[in-house]
Amino acid sequence: MAGELIGFTSKQELLAKAERFWNPGKTRFWTQSGVPLVIGRREGYVIHDIGGKRLIDMHLNGGTYNLGHRNPEIVAALTRAMGYFDIGNHHFPSVARTALAEALVATAPDGIAKVMYASGGGEAIDLALKSARYATGRRRVVSIAKAYHGHTGLAVATGDERFARLFLADRPDEFSHVPFNDLDAMERALAPGDVAAVIMETIPATYGFPLPAPGYLRAVKDLCERHSTLYIADEVQTGLMRTGELWGITKHGVAPDLLVTGKGLSGGMYPIAAVLATEQAAAWMEADGFAHMSTFGGAEAGCIAALRGLEITTRPEVRSMSHHIAAFFTQGLDRIQAKYPDWFTGVRQDGLVMGLEFAHPEGATFVMRRLYSRGVWAIFSTLDPHVLQYKPGLLLDPALGAQILEITESAIGEAREDAFAERGAPSRALADDVIPAGAGDVPLGDLPSFPADPAARSLLAEQLGAWAASGEPPYPHPSNAR
Repeated sequence: MAGELIGFTSKQELLAKAERFWNPGKTRFWTQSGVPLVIGRREGYVIHDIGGKRLIDMHLNGGTYNLGHRNPEIVAALTRAMGYFDIGNHHFPSVARTALAEALVATAPDGIAKVMYASGGGEAIDLALKSARYATGRRRVVSIAKAYHGHTGLAVATGDERFARLFLADRPDEFSHVPFNDLDAMERALAPGDVAAVIMETIPATYGFPLPAPGYLRAVKDLCERHSTLYIADEVQTGLMRTGELWGITKHGVAPDLLVTGKGLSGGMYPIAAVLATEQAAAWMEADGFAHMSTFGGAEAGCIAALRGLEITTRPEVRSMSHHIAAFFTQGLDRIQAKYPDWFTGVRQDGLVMGLEFAHPEGATFVMRRLYSRGVWAIFSTLDPHVLQYKPGLLLDPALGAQILEITESAIGEAREDAFAERGAPSRALADDVIPAGAGDVPLGDLPSFPADPAARSLLAEQLGAWAASGEPPYPHPSNAR
């Protein structure tokens, strides 16, 4: 059909073109790992591959879908917003941006007074680091070894060297890394008095959710205050009620100088992230409010989605549900661990932040494949693949929770056999989940169509005709070349 936006006819064609035109490394990795997932329909905590395979989402894209995919209340708010707003103009005050900023400050830890916007978590981390540098007049930043704070310019330098070195962004003179939970190492790093900020995820996600030792985060904040260093709490994955409180850092008695939120802020319906800051940390906004700009940061339609998402997340019922769901999985996982103690060796948990530990350096990859085969999607921890990231949603119902645990028990048992057989691939064939090249192709199912509007095309033709009748030649032309 003329003007149709998507012309793929099969999954095999789509995967081939994804490898050719999008990201060959990612596409090959997941296909070769037995997870050739291309997400089609999605609703609540269930996603469907475009070939029809049903999966319960326990990855949630790092907490982006805390409230479920396409949460009806957020969809309704965003749909209504689209009838009035667009992204707005970042130069000017805005109804939507101001309303969201006020709501975020009202729910923030003590001392937070200002909000800055970004389109994603990495950009927001960059903005937090720039703010800290201005506020302190210092350049150095300290983060945790095996950290992950995004892939943008400054953010990638705070993270693991795997990503920083690839883009020549490792700068040891400006970015130092110390072991997590090592207070002495942190004190040595801050002792010279030249550190602008310490940045930490409250629970480092990509490192497998190691839990902070009791008192550790509070002690780091004390060190920061002693050395006039700002504390940045990266709550992109641990915020928004995932630990049973809106902001995980508050459970540790820490009021950060800057707090970064993103991912689940808009329920996965619009890209938006934010930096919450104290007056001191946001001082650049008084000195030169134009010093940082982001065309899409704080897009007005996205702010409406985020306002509804924040309102849902802060409902007392949702907080209570998160506690019930956490207790439900604690019980269930304890039972499964007792069945396979030599394989399933531990659970790292704070509320709905859960990391499942296995007795193999890459144990989580075995479990991930078996879960996928049985209809649950959860992902290994990139920087510690013996840990599986296991993340129930805030609005999960008991029936789906029971189904998840039943599948998890079977998958863990099967993965144990796979790993103990010391094979690189699962011992039971997963042929149904792999798309072999050139064979057994899968149609795209109920993928919607996006045809062009003939009336809109006719209007364009009329407009073009009006321009042609004016006698002005089309670009390029010497008179309007730049």
